[in-house]
Amino acid sequence: MTWSPASWRQAPAKQLPAYPDAALLAQVEAELAAMPPLVFAGEARVLKADLAKVARGEAFLLHGGDCAEAFAEFRTTHIRDTFKVLLQMAVVLTFGGQLPVVKIGRIAGQFAKPRSADDETIDGVTLPAYRGDIINDIDFNPVGRVPDPRRMLRAYHQATSTLNLLRAFAQGGFADLHQVHKWNLDFVAKSPLGDRYQHLADRIDETLAFMNACGINSETTPQLRETTLYTSHEALLLPYEQALTRKDSLTGDWYDCAAHLLWIGDRTRQVDGAHVEFCSGIHNPIGLKAGPTTPTDDLRRLLDKLNPHNEAGRINLIVRMGADKVAEHLPRLIRAVEGDGRVVAWSCDPMHGNTIKSSTGYKTRRVEDVLAEVRAFFEIHNAEGSIAGGVHFEMTGRDVTECVGGAFQITEHDLAERYHTHCDPRLNADQALELAFQIADHIKAARPRR
Repeated sequence: MTWSPASWRQAPAKQLPAYPDAALLAQVEAELAAMPPLVFAGEARVLKADLAKVARGEAFLLHGGDCAEAFAEFRTTHIRDTFKVLLQMAVVLTFGGQLPVVKIGRIAGQFAKPRSADDETIDGVTLPAYRGDIINDIDFNPVGRVPDPRRMLRAYHQATSTLNLLRAFAQGGFADLHQVHKWNLDFVAKSPLGDRYQHLADRIDETLAFMNACGINSETTPQLRETTLYTSHEALLLPYEQALTRKDSLTGDWYDCAAHLLWIGDRTRQVDGAHVEFCSGIHNPIGLKAGPTTPTDDLRRLLDKLNPHNEAGRINLIVRMGADKVAEHLPRLIRAVEGDGRVVAWSCDPMHGNTIKSSTGYKTRRVEDVLAEVRAFFEIHNAEGSIAGGVHFEMTGRDVTECVGGAFQITEHDLAERYHTHCDPRLNADQALELAFQIADHIKAARPRR
């Protein structure tokens, strides 16, 4: 079919809600289509150039943020603390790995979630499954669980406010490297990693003092006081994505202006499906999830459709295998992609393949499994002669107890203390920082090969 922002409607679609009021849905879509874009086409093009550097091994990709943003959890402090952790992780990766870090947040739009079933049954009552705040309510009641298109408007306005705050943080001095000590969160400072981070911060201070003596400081070098944080979310709720798709006045190309990068999840990556059809026509960088059930031939067909010209920076291939499956399945995907001469930025999502149910009934992840998958990802790429380009985490700056293990040794019995996620368990700041230090060591070890 000829591509247009609406051509996905002619393809089979999965994971979309059944809105009961078609007229109201059309009204909301029209209202969103008249709204200002959240991001700009030029920013997406810059990200594409940055991801091309990741694909070449000239930069490293740090992609992280909330599992699912929630209306009730919308707080300045929550956004600030997650931004702090991303800055901390980035400085650890940059200083330890000696590579520039491309930072993408799962933020300002990550409201929709795919589900394994359309319905949920509790105590004999069956209601539509919770699909994220942009669609329906997490509370298990007949009214709140009905998909409501007006929630897209609330999500848009929350994303606008979040982006405004992030841009202020990134450009207004908060991200100045001279503030590196102030990025540390109180509970992280009390952990064993706190000392290691403070030692790194002291070394950065010494480096900055030397540079200042040479006349290089925040006043003369904007890169020391500013940073760039791109935004991303899963391109799941297609009516929302279509409504925010705009034709770029400079190039005439179509961009989804809801985020800089959109990704296609493991449940919606059908080659002839609506989500792949939509993403094939927008010119944003595209993330593509690949798991142990991804056939190599399907992956080839997906890359043919999403990146027919093999454009560097267009595809971020996000591998989510599970610590016990990555050694079996990742090599065949690498050989298929690299053997065809395809250019992609490889990244590791060590979260989604390592979800378990604890003995106390909570969905959780073991930090040791997350660390194991990251280690295997680097080792396999090193063995295959390909480039381990980045990581993709579900994480938060809040002091949550959702994943077990880490420096504080959170146990299954600790999960109930601060289990706040609306969907999947997230790493807290301490656990995320632990991974950053380990990843920095892997990047450093891989440098001689580059």
